[in-house]
Amino acid sequence: MALAFRNVLRGSVKRFQARLYADAPKGDEMALTFAAGNKVFYDKQVVKQIDVPSFSGAFGILPKHVPTLAVLRPGVVTVIENDGKQSKIFVSSGTVTVNDDSSVQVLAEEAHPLESLDRSAAQEALSKAQSELSSASNDKAKAEAAIAVEVAEEIVKAASA
Repeated sequence: MALAFRNVLRGSVKRFQARLYADAPKGDEMALTFAAGNKVFYDKQVVKQIDVPSFSGAFGILPKHVPTLAVLRPGVVTVIENDGKQSKIFVSSGTVTVNDDSSVQVLAEEAHPLESLDRSAAQEALSKAQSELSSASNDKAKAEAAIAVEVAEEIVKAASA
């Protein structure tokens, strides 16, 4: 009896853990909404691929991607449009959601196209953030300065690309 119960339970668990792919109603289309507090970059525009930096690692999103929710880390989001054009946009933080209908939402706290980044201003911001980190007197100030350093380092890297 116990063995039969375990076999039923194991069978149920395997089915529950099965990886499910998105049901794209329009074939291989993926609608992207990408917005930040300062600008809307894409509003339900159909794109080919999206590459995002996340705290669990950078990953690419294609149509029929497994539904996902991830936290963005500072870095570059690359959008490959259907005509092959690539847009590279720096994000400071935010979230990315891949829905079961193949729609994707990228919501960033702040985002800017790479061509609008100023490398020298980013280098100056990095130096200031590093100075603030070394002189931080309490845990809150250290945490805030460490975040500023991480964002500034990624901006410098993105602006140098």
